[in-house]
Amino acid sequence: MNTKIAIVTGGAAGLGLAITRKFVKEGIQVIMIGRNEATLTAVANELGPLCAFRCYDLQDLAGIPALIAGIYEEYQQIDILVNNAGINMKKAFLEVSDADFAGIIHTNLQAVFAISRETVQYMSKAESGAIVHISSMAAQYGIPKVIAYSAAKTGVEGMTRAMATELSPLGIRINCVAPGFIKTAMSAKALDADPERKNKVFSRTPMGKMGEPEDVAEAVYFLSVDSSKYITGIVMPVDGGNSIGF
Repeated sequence: MNTKIAIVTGGAAGLGLAITRKFVKEGIQVIMIGRNEATLTAVANELGPLCAFRCYDLQDLAGIPALIAGIYEEYQQIDILVNNAGINMKKAFLEVSDADFAGIIHTNLQAVFAISRETVQYMSKAESGAIVHISSMAAQYGIPKVIAYSAAKTGVEGMTRAMATELSPLGIRINCVAPGFIKTAMSAKALDADPERKNKVFSRTPMGKMGEPEDVAEAVYFLSVDSSKYITGIVMPVDGGNSIGF
């Protein structure tokens, strides 16, 4: 069988990098999409021939069809799409402007829709494919000061179910992973600066610890390959029980 071809947005940093590493380790050809050419180049050089990239800003919706067409033209197949790229903004509800809100929705929801739509064109021809969206605890329960991000990620989870219902008969599975509190440089910095928030995180996480980026990558890999061939339309929390904790 041909090598599987996967697109991972935001694939050169954080959770995206862990996903890229896992896919490459399993022999999947990854095309990372990201904005920072230096970071993308460094990761591609480190991981070798199974790791390529396109430097592209997904906020530019108009160019997404050509971006995906170019990848398909080069590889002649797209088997997996992981919609990981996203931006966040921490701001009190009353301070969030219309432009602030629209910007987060644009990148975290509209871009996910647009790149999924373009990729599905090619997956539907092959009558196979797997798309995994990355959601967040912000869609599982209310978190203050992230109103736009919460709205976008809740939209992603709704889109997961709607896409799965419509596309699964075409042989394309759509699932979603909702990471809890995962050890990254960004999360460590945020929690260390806010001991009250840190205590709250651990007190409502039954496993009593943060997850590793690799925990998310394993879940994404499982939902991308034939091990999960009868699973579609789910949101899988990878959170140490945080979403059901008290």
